[in-house]
Amino acid sequence: MKVKMIKKYLISVLLLFVIANLAHAELRVEITQGTDAARPIAVVPFARTGLSAPLPADVSAIVAADLQRSGMFAPIEPDKLIAQPQNVEAVNYKLWRMASVDHIVIGQVNMISAQQFELEFRLLDVFKGQQILGFKYRETDKNLRMAAHKISDLIYERITGQRGAFNTQVAYVTVERQIGAQPKYKLQVADTDGYNSQTVLTSAQPIMSPSWSPDGSRLAYVSFEHRRSEIFIQNLQTGQRDVVSKSEGINGAPVWSPDGRQLALTLTSGDNPDIYVLDITSKKLQQVTRHWSIDTEPSWMPDGREIVFTSSRSGKPQLYRVNVNQGDRPQRITFDGDYNANARISPDGKSLAFVQGSGNVFKIATLDLQTGFVQPVTDGALDESPSFAPNGSMILYATQADRRGVLAAVSTDGRFRQRLVLSEGDVREPTWGPYKK
Repeated sequence: MKVKMIKKYLISVLLLFVIANLAHAELRVEITQGTDAARPIAVVPFARTGLSAPLPADVSAIVAADLQRSGMFAPIEPDKLIAQPQNVEAVNYKLWRMASVDHIVIGQVNMISAQQFELEFRLLDVFKGQQILGFKYRETDKNLRMAAHKISDLIYERITGQRGAFNTQVAYVTVERQIGAQPKYKLQVADTDGYNSQTVLTSAQPIMSPSWSPDGSRLAYVSFEHRRSEIFIQNLQTGQRDVVSKSEGINGAPVWSPDGRQLALTLTSGDNPDIYVLDITSKKLQQVTRHWSIDTEPSWMPDGREIVFTSSRSGKPQLYRVNVNQGDRPQRITFDGDYNANARISPDGKSLAFVQGSGNVFKIATLDLQTGFVQPVTDGALDESPSFAPNGSMILYATQADRRGVLAAVSTDGRFRQRLVLSEGDVREPTWGPYKK
């Protein structure tokens, strides 16, 4: 009986490894620019007890990769560690101080059954010479990667004081083109490290503007599957999808309100696109802007009272903000340059990321809403679709590399950059999901 259980476990582990590797091949992360300010940290390979078979996920390796992807940490490669202690008593703090390492992470993964594991980790402050964080909990074999991301979040928050965002997801649109065939569009969701990609929708027609509900359970997006733009809301657990807007003309750029009860969107009013707010339950529409220009790409302020949007009313695309309940009295907020568009608000509401264009070059920039200071944070030629991480530390966006659409992420100060590349096809329209409930 025990032999059968072990065989079953080994087979399931092998399958999980194959699936994980395939997912990783679909969207891989490349660090393209580091920072000298990254803090050295030692993530010691976790001890393993129970079966000697490979685990479904290498927890300590995932933690190290997460911390590196944040741009805040510089994990030491396992083969360059000066020691690999498995418990607190074995840690020689003086030795680690001499190596200029700030923190050490140690832990272990214990197999309880073929599908149950107990994880334990400890975060040690080298210069204080003591443990500053430690947790122990159980997870299933299917949730080991998620457990690793949770550990990364806890470590990140304990050291930086800012909540981690590793155990979150991103949504994006992929396009595959083959000679003699129609393009294939897919709306996909994946972990922030590119693993566990799942297809939400496949279509022969364009899919655009995915937007997460605040609780992370649904996506709103634009689909052209009926040869015209329509806005759908889809439940990610059940797959149920409903059309919420299919009026004549443009149905575009849906964005959830902070309370999850409304969508801001772009609809055609007469011959002109304007900003509207749709009550999801009652389907009642409220027109927010009324102008002969093009008003589009709404984004909610965190208080749910104001919307920032793109408008051509000054002659060139610029950003404006308007109180949802005070009618069409928007205030212009960008004045530097001839093209400023597609804004997304930071989680704390203090700044926004947007696309700033000059000639044929489009970069991502940030705007401090209090001081008006504008800072370019990318240097690509065709950067677009910015989206903040839920903790505000990084900005995800779409760009071009080797004539292909790829995703990239940059720290809000522009000092750390990474790229997420598909093995095949183009990827575009990224949006970073909220914290998981």
